Amino acid sequence: MNKFDFRYRKNLGLLLAFLLLVTTLFVVSGFLARNMTVNFVETDFNNRKVEVFDESIKPFNEFFSTKIPEVSYFQGYIDSTQASGLSSSVLRQFPFVDKIVFFDIIFTNKDSLTKGVKFNNLVISSKSSYDYYLNKDNKLISERQNIDEYRSYSDEFNNMVLKLVGYLDRVTDSIRLTDNEIYKVFYSVQPGKITYMNIPRISDLVAYKAMMGEANLPKSTYEQDMFVFSINPTKIKIVNKYPNLYEDIYIKPIVEQGVMESEPYLSTELPLPGALSDYKLQFDTSREYIRREVNKRFFPVIAALSALYLIMLSIGYLIYRNVMINSKLYQLQYDFINNLTHEFKTPVSVIKIAGNNIKSAENLSVKEREMYGRILDQEADKLNSLMNKLLSFAQIENKSMKFNGEYIDVKEFCERVFDAFKLKYSDLKLNYSIEVESELYADPVLLNSVFQNLIDNAYKYSPVDRKVLEVVVQQNKKNFVITFEDKGIGIDKKEFNSIFKKFYRVKNQFNQQGSIGLGLAFCKEITEFMGGEIKVESQLGIGTIFTLTFPLDVKKL
Repeated sequence: MNKFDFRYRKNLGLLLAFLLLVTTLFVVSGFLARNMTVNFVETDFNNRKVEVFDESIKPFNEFFSTKIPEVSYFQGYIDSTQASGLSSSVLRQFPFVDKIVFFDIIFTNKDSLTKGVKFNNLVISSKSSYDYYLNKDNKLISERQNIDEYRSYSDEFNNMVLKLVGYLDRVTDSIRLTDNEIYKVFYSVQPGKITYMNIPRISDLVAYKAMMGEANLPKSTYEQDMFVFSINPTKIKIVNKYPNLYEDIYIKPIVEQGVMESEPYLSTELPLPGALSDYKLQFDTSREYIRREVNKRFFPVIAALSALYLIMLSIGYLIYRNVMINSKLYQLQYDFINNLTHEFKTPVSVIKIAGNNIKSAENLSVKEREMYGRILDQEADKLNSLMNKLLSFAQIENKSMKFNGEYIDVKEFCERVFDAFKLKYSDLKLNYSIEVESELYADPVLLNSVFQNLIDNAYKYSPVDRKVLEVVVQQNKKNFVITFEDKGIGIDKKEFNSIFKKFYRVKNQFNQQGSIGLGLAFCKEITEFMGGEIKVESQLGIGTIFTLTFPLDVKKL
């Protein structure tokens, strides 16, 4: 027949498997989270450049769409002084404008003009042209162009005139200029240069068409203004909205000669528009720079994963602790059953032996009858005391015990208890001192049980030559204080928190035959049930002091 294993099955293999699984998931999750963070940062690097681009060329767009059209407000009547003021404003507000050339243009049908471009009867000529720029001291320089300088800008002049004359064929009194027509006719955008002619009134355009096609019209003259803005893209201020992503942003020519000393880890670019089209916006970042950003974003992720991992480890620890506690509790309960069986078995065996002896004896002397009677009475008391202790403990835990409190004369109560123990333990040197004035409100039966347990323990756990117990009962302003001081083997400080637990037994040479481990737990429950408190002080090899404290003014339960 197979033996049944009564040991508590801890099954720690499942717990180890759980910890291994959690650790593996943590490592894999951390690895995947790191890769995802790297991919996310690199994607951000490629996508956020548009926002940097838009923010950086915002002043250029404002210049192109808002500032340049202000020329048209003057309707062609800008002179050199006004052109100087307008140029100063533009050059100072928009640093990427290096130079401005101003043309004061006339449209006429007079034959007296020999300089300019003639289309049938329409003559278009520049009365004067000026250069405006800022010197190193940020001072505006205004210079009238000489013939050579004029010729260097003649292509811009001729191009704008040809575009306007070409558009005159479509002009009618009812025509309305669209934005697209304005951009095509009155703007000329080339890399590094923007040319703009002020937009005339529709009536002026109709007059230009008439002068060009009809020779007999009265002689008249109209004025137009034209500006040529030289653009330097490298002077555009770069606005790096994401310094965490882009280590270096700069404007460079689209075609650039030369080899970089070291290639960046991440690099991307965007071409600049219109007059800036010979240049591009370059974004570069080194590996170390991007790694710092990855670490910054990865930290909260790994922190959250670590917190989750620690929570899972804590759960594993709680499971382990619960397993160990259950194992210990199982062992305690197993020991309790064995010790309880022994505690019951001994007096039962004695009673049975005494009964058999009485039954088999033909004649009993008075001395024998008294001896057997005393034995039966003592063993019955042991069984009764043990059952009462178990019953009381269960009633207290289930809160079904009633508190039968009354005022006790402490001196009379103590003397009665101590006298009984002097008879029980004749070799116990029991000394006591009682200094109280008031009566103690308590349950005398339960209080007697506490005294019995503490005195029994003092006797049981003391060597033969040191069976001494000193009991002091005192009263202060708030409490009754009762101390039991023995000269026994003492208790290790590590066990102070355990000796009041159910089924816990201190392992020593005085406890080999076992006990059910309820004595001190019973004392604690009873004391607290009556509103008191129990504490312990002890030194190994010197002795132990148990202190009971009960309040003077106790609420009647």
